[in-house]
Amino acid sequence: MRDILIPILIQLLGIIIILAEFILPSAGILTVTALGLFAYSLYLVFANVSTTAGFVLLAADLILIPILIIIGVKLLAISPVTLRSSLGQGDGSDANEPKSPKELIGVEGETVTDLRPAGVAIIGSKRCDVVSRGEFIAKNSPVIVAATDGNRIVVKKKPQ
Repeated sequence: MRDILIPILIQLLGIIIILAEFILPSAGILTVTALGLFAYSLYLVFANVSTTAGFVLLAADLILIPILIIIGVKLLAISPVTLRSSLGQGDGSDANEPKSPKELIGVEGETVTDLRPAGVAIIGSKRCDVVSRGEFIAKNSPVIVAATDGNRIVVKKKPQ
């Protein structure tokens, strides 16, 4: 029993090392190490247990290792260890900030630079590149968002 237990533990260590390759990029060094562990465990079974047990373990490896790696990758994808490819709702922004350009219409702000007609303004609490409708608007003037077109924000001088 002990003769087969050590090779099985070596196989499990190989699977853990392959999963670690997904988290810790090592240019394939971890994968080569895992493959060496698989080969060594098969050698131990063929040499110390029996040829039949060796072929059974080899068949189990060919079936189970890919399945376990796929399951491990799927579990890693949802774990906090890996990076997400997209932000979730509210990630990276304040809850009070407008979520879409359409929600900016009517929001008040103040110019940071002169608008001739393009410049920078603080809209809500966010610094934005803005344009006026062609008129000059002086620095530190109150403005209101009149329209949005894609990422273009059009402002007008706030009536006094």
